[in-house]
Amino acid sequence: MILLGMSLIPLGDTAGKLMTQQGVSPIFITWTRALIGALFILPFSGIKLEELEHFLNWRIILRALLFVAAVTCIMISIRTEPLANAFGAFFIGPIFSYFLAALLLKEKISKFRSVLLFIGFFGTLLVIKPGFGMTMGMGFAVLAGFFYGGMLVANRWLTGMYRSRFILLSSLSIGAIVQTPFVIDSIPELNLNITLLVLLSAIASAIGNLLILEGNRRLPASVVAPFVYTQLIAATFFGYVVFNDLPDTLSFLGLVILLVSGFASFFLSNKERT
Repeated sequence: MILLGMSLIPLGDTAGKLMTQQGVSPIFITWTRALIGALFILPFSGIKLEELEHFLNWRIILRALLFVAAVTCIMISIRTEPLANAFGAFFIGPIFSYFLAALLLKEKISKFRSVLLFIGFFGTLLVIKPGFGMTMGMGFAVLAGFFYGGMLVANRWLTGMYRSRFILLSSLSIGAIVQTPFVIDSIPELNLNITLLVLLSAIASAIGNLLILEGNRRLPASVVAPFVYTQLIAATFFGYVVFNDLPDTLSFLGLVILLVSGFASFFLSNKERT
């Protein structure tokens, strides 16, 4: 279930990249993903009437804005960058969230985990190539990673305050509402091909997130967490199969370092808890 959920998210982004290659605006893709995703999740959300007022809670709104910003930036990035490279840069997010959570939420910092995360950061730099080959697209992928890292901290902040499915539904709903004024001039001609890609992008992402939430409900977070890095493998696979894109040597080395350090960090975290 977790592996399927993690693989569906890059699949949704693959559909998004196909749309950008046909001239569809990243903002339109993000908006449709939020709108259709909210409608798809609604029957499974278990939303209660008394929960509706919490849609106006500033913490919920902040989480939704971070979500919209992260998805929009990654959509802009993959318009010009290979999926694997964009996801590699995007994974600066978990590294950023680790230290941001320590600063804002006073979470404990482990010396060995910090070393592993810095190694992962080095791997991310090999993918990003700051100063010697970094492109505008990779810059947006990094920006998406920072927004995603902020969203991860918001998730921890909201844990215990709201149900996970409510958080997902509220982020998608608020995201769709916030983007509506900006998407009016970006609606493309909806032929069959674009319509199918819109549905694939939105539904694959929605099902992926729903499966991950269900996995989080049934399994300890320490078991689920390492699998987030399998998105890098899925992104590399879809990038090659659909776009014939493979990372260059430095980027591939960076992705391997990021994968190894990520898994090692979470396994060490799990060992420290036990």
